[in-house]
Amino acid sequence: MRDIPIDEVDHLDRAVVAIRTDYPPGHRIPPHRHRRAQFLYSATGSMRVETADGTWTIPTRRAVLVPPETGHQVFTTTVSTRSLYIEPKAVPWFPRRCQVVEVSALLRELLNEAVGVPELYSPRGRDAAVIGLILHEIRRSAPVRLDLPLPKHERLRALCESFLDAPDIHEPVTAWASRLHVSERTLNRIFTAETGLSFARWRQRACVLHSLSLLSDGRPIAGIAASLGYESPAAFSTMFTRLLGSSPRDYRAASAL
Repeated sequence: MRDIPIDEVDHLDRAVVAIRTDYPPGHRIPPHRHRRAQFLYSATGSMRVETADGTWTIPTRRAVLVPPETGHQVFTTTVSTRSLYIEPKAVPWFPRRCQVVEVSALLRELLNEAVGVPELYSPRGRDAAVIGLILHEIRRSAPVRLDLPLPKHERLRALCESFLDAPDIHEPVTAWASRLHVSERTLNRIFTAETGLSFARWRQRACVLHSLSLLSDGRPIAGIAASLGYESPAAFSTMFTRLLGSSPRDYRAASAL
């Protein structure tokens, strides 16, 4: 199935409903929730999924597991997705919180097959076998830490969401404290209590995660570093490697495999 809202086919008596959807650049899917669990794969482009307690960055060829009844919204680049909507009883092992996972070459091919099966595929035979193997592959997919916590404090969350649209590694804590009419010390205390991170560490992580979509789009590393406010590509690469365990260049090469 292609470009069909899940609400139109949620009633289907099948454990998995597979849908391909293509989104234009800068598209936002407003807050919603699904009765089924969702496996949301970015075949091309990148996405950011936001829930009440955080955001998850999904670069090209990664996927996010969204538990049933989890309220979320999605921000996309020019992206083509493969979504599996799965009956909760079929995946009792699904995480209780969103989780980004690696997608193997085998799983990528299976997902392309899945969106081509009939809506009411036979519960026996090849189509059912493809769906069954997909669930096995999802269960063994390696998790990736591409999440960023968001505070519940309403005014602070609004500042965080605004920052995510245009992150800057040198965004001053004094500006945030001034907007909230608190001291820098109080701001950091609130930040740590609400997110588990200091303002500086949250800002660093937000910048690195934002860079993943730019890397997926093929932007030059020097240009990405400059757009985030780093003094040099080397400074950006050092922070990227510290947080994600590989350099931007190596990360992009691995994503293309």
